[in-house]
Amino acid sequence: MRTLIRGRKADRAAIPHDPAPSRLQYRLNRMWLSPFIRVALIRVLPVCLLIAALGVWGTRPAQIAIMTGWIVDVRASVEARPEFQIRQMSLTGASPVLANAIRERVGLEFPVSWFDLDPEVIRADLATLDAVADVAVSVELGGALRVVVTEREPAILWRRPGGLELLDADGYRVAYIDRRDGRADLPLITGRGGNAAVPEALRLFDAARPLGDRLIALKRQGERRWDMVLTDDQVIQLPETGARAAMERVLAMDGAMDLLARDISVVDLRNPLRPTVRMGPAAMEYLQMTRDFRQGLSVQ
Repeated sequence: MRTLIRGRKADRAAIPHDPAPSRLQYRLNRMWLSPFIRVALIRVLPVCLLIAALGVWGTRPAQIAIMTGWIVDVRASVEARPEFQIRQMSLTGASPVLANAIRERVGLEFPVSWFDLDPEVIRADLATLDAVADVAVSVELGGALRVVVTEREPAILWRRPGGLELLDADGYRVAYIDRRDGRADLPLITGRGGNAAVPEALRLFDAARPLGDRLIALKRQGERRWDMVLTDDQVIQLPETGARAAMERVLAMDGAMDLLARDISVVDLRNPLRPTVRMGPAAMEYLQMTRDFRQGLSVQ
């Protein structure tokens, strides 16, 4: 019996070992020989399992509160460092009045953390000020908020129904003003829509320099043309187009025959092909007396 068992074991030992006894084992062995599969199983899979475990752990309310506290503490410690503190504001290019308005608009109490400032938000807010043409805001190393302002220069005074406004050469509002004599050095325009035609008005004022102090203001009519208001209640009505050429024509006639020195109330140039004048009360009375005198002589 023992001899029979030993004979069977010897027969099994004599059979050679098959390295791939099944198709599944063969495929698994081939997959393991692939570098991509080997890296995925050895390195990528453990990392994914670790991340998943941390995700499950981190979604608990208690763990979320702990991590949030850590983040807040770390940020507070970084923001409190001296190199991230803004201690002052450097302001250039603004007049004292505008500088005070900018400081009030910014409204910062220094020192303030660098991380609590958004220069672009501050710049957009300051750009809404009437007197500001352009502004640049930046944070400098060393703890300074730098504000560089380009201020609008008032070029003309506009009287509108609501009051007086200082305008720049492009017609943008610079500031409000209470009284005309506050800026008596600036030319005056009146009428609705005057602010939209400031460049043309400035050219007319420049061409009207020979009139000197006789020119009081330019009055906008119908938001399309100008009237020149002079002393002695004289008015020069300019056309919609070619206003400067028409005004220079009047100045030429005034130089040749003292047109504006006569008793004339209105010089109408709205039709350049047919300029007309309207005489004043004294001239009309004199003309009427002359006409009556001539009629009397003809009757005799």
